Amino acid sequence: MSSTGTRILVINPNSSTAVTEAIDRACDRLRIDGGPSITCITNADGPPGVETQQHVDAVARQNAQLLADHPEHDAYVIACYSDPGLYGCRELTTSPVFGISECALLTATTMGQRFGVLAILATSIPRHLRYVAALGLTDRLAGERAIGLGVVELADVDKTFDRLVITGEALRDVDGADVLVMGCAGMADYRDRLAEAIGLPVVEPTQAAVAMAIGRIRLGW
Repeated sequence: MSSTGTRILVINPNSSTAVTEAIDRACDRLRIDGGPSITCITNADGPPGVETQQHVDAVARQNAQLLADHPEHDAYVIACYSDPGLYGCRELTTSPVFGISECALLTATTMGQRFGVLAILATSIPRHLRYVAALGLTDRLAGERAIGLGVVELADVDKTFDRLVITGEALRDVDGADVLVMGCAGMADYRDRLAEAIGLPVVEPTQAAVAMAIGRIRLGW
């Protein structure tokens, strides 16, 4: 089935254009001849980073509005690891809507027995654990550890990569993870380097979601 002329919209729920640019770069290898176009947009009204439950609740409504403002796409991706507004957005369109956390976690279960999650902040972990439990994946979770940086701070390349490596090694060596999941879309630029440094597969969540969206479109599901 040809997907020429089809479109995927990737919504970054925070207001950081640097994060949107990183997401867009992560999508480059999924832009293929004959495949759907992939457009990434920024929620200009969002916080610089979605880091609290209050942020999640606020941007959920904004995501729904952004989806409504951009109709006639063949699939949508909510590019925030908390999947804010995912279920509400699914009620607004007949096109599939993907949350990057759900897609990343499900992808990780096909790549290893126990996955570890790299969070940005320790305060994010309880929120993520609730979601892992809701998806029925608690038994597959090796652990989740925070690198101790907010979304905006991820632009500091050396500091971020060093903390990703240290935290990834702990998830591998202490917690027993055999696959890692990046717990923030703002980490996208570091996936390849981290996988090489750690020696484990690393799931970048927006790539996981867009890959699923492409499959749905091309198969007509």
